[in-house]
Amino acid sequence: MEKKIAVISCSNACLDYIDHPYDIKIFRSALHLGDEQFLDYVDISADDFYQRLEDDKSIFPSSSYMPLGQMIEIYEQLKSEGYTHVIVVTISKEMSGIFNASLMASNEVEDLEVKVFDSKTVTYPQALMVLKACEMVEKGFDLEEIFEELKYIRDNNKIYFAVNTLTYLVKNGRLSNASGFIGNALKLKPVLTIEDGKVETVEKIRTFGKAINHVLERYFEETKGKKVIPFIIHANNYETRDYMISVLKENDPSLKEVIDMPLTAVVGAHAGPKTIGLGYYIKK
Repeated sequence: MEKKIAVISCSNACLDYIDHPYDIKIFRSALHLGDEQFLDYVDISADDFYQRLEDDKSIFPSSSYMPLGQMIEIYEQLKSEGYTHVIVVTISKEMSGIFNASLMASNEVEDLEVKVFDSKTVTYPQALMVLKACEMVEKGFDLEEIFEELKYIRDNNKIYFAVNTLTYLVKNGRLSNASGFIGNALKLKPVLTIEDGKVETVEKIRTFGKAINHVLERYFEETKGKKVIPFIIHANNYETRDYMISVLKENDPSLKEVIDMPLTAVVGAHAGPKTIGLGYYIKK
């Protein structure tokens, strides 16, 4: 029997904000704002979400991943469409239960081979893995070759980000070394990174402007002499995005474009408004 491979992502990859030609099913998370619930991107866009946080400081957002029953429905639908194999690329399992839920749901569906891949990251690097998997499926590569490529991307990307407030990360339990931030320390504007799937503190900085410049310094230091694809992700922070792009292009006049994308609402619920990340993927 001929293999027919489908690719699934979760909404944390922010794929909704990227133009692409592929039919990618999404395990879409829900966003909770007070008593209201929204399906990420479908019911609320990134910009609308951040505007609501700005307008009403009393709202504290949280998120929840797609219920198992709905994941099973998606698997069953793919099976009815003739798919024999599914690749699911999820947000880091250190940040969310989606990885384990995707596996548990797959055990309820017979005659469909599901492979769940832990991206160990979120946003653009995760999206890059999903799009690479789709491209390779279209070109007829087998599963082993696809997973080798995904591992390469996973091992060859880095992101640093500056957060305007630590409140969201600490309250939602997403900062793995949060015990170092007590009382007034929450007023710090640290530089964070993702290390082995966890959000870690790189540098404790007192002002947001200095944190942004530190992110740029790290980027230039680590990419010197390397062929990289730069990317920026941000939580409704267009001003800083434009500043970063201008600095990148000033430093490298041959740079044609810098990929930039909004931080989708269910990720922004943990990172908080004005968060901005600068990262790179090292080309083969």
